[in-house]
Amino acid sequence: MEIFNGFELSVDGDVATLRINRPAKRNAMTAAMWRALPTILASPATDPAVRVLVLTGAGGTFCSGADISEIAGLAEAGDDTGLTVVAEEALAGFPKPTIAMIEGFCVGGGCQLAMACDLRLAADDARFGITPARLGVVYPLSATRRLVGLVGPSAAKLLLYSADLVDAATALRTGLVDEVHPPRELGERVYGLARTFAGRSQLTLAATKEIIGDIVEGGDAEARVRDWQRRSGAERSEGVAAFLEGRAARFPWRR
Repeated sequence: MEIFNGFELSVDGDVATLRINRPAKRNAMTAAMWRALPTILASPATDPAVRVLVLTGAGGTFCSGADISEIAGLAEAGDDTGLTVVAEEALAGFPKPTIAMIEGFCVGGGCQLAMACDLRLAADDARFGITPARLGVVYPLSATRRLVGLVGPSAAKLLLYSADLVDAATALRTGLVDEVHPPRELGERVYGLARTFAGRSQLTLAATKEIIGDIVEGGDAEARVRDWQRRSGAERSEGVAAFLEGRAARFPWRR
């Protein structure tokens, strides 16, 4: 396990877990933590042994957002959203599948981080909120765009206008999260999914992440598909052979 200012990074087989670790402050993100996140992510991103990243929080809370005590100082420096966006984009650009495992509160900047992950799985007693209207803060464009993409414009306005907390059932119904489970079952489901992803073709997963990114962002998805298809011959041959022979595939592609 590696310990950072406000984070713990551990690797178990193919799966890395990045834990926000400031439980006394409900894992509120300091400016130093936002700055550190891209550098911390670089290690599992380039580690060939890591195939999936789980982002979670210590002490039964995912993340209560940015540390409010620092917002005024950051705003005066003109850096009140820039830090969070750089960290968010580093997480969104992580080249391997990412899963947010959400317990307790997921608020403000916590939602910003969760939405930057590929999937969001939550405990059924988790609470969600996007609260800039309580503080007179304008939520970053990147996070607002992701929110609209997940829940649609009307539900996004309701969350942003009200700044109210919503329960996990509401988050599931609106699309803010993908699955909801009892707290005692959440970890088993998240790490079961992570192990499943780790056992699939890593070429297919990498291609899927890039292609869906192009579809969402308006990139050239057709060219992306053609490029990955040209590179997939050995992977496809092994996958078909394994299926016909009734054995587990030993996919050769490595990032």
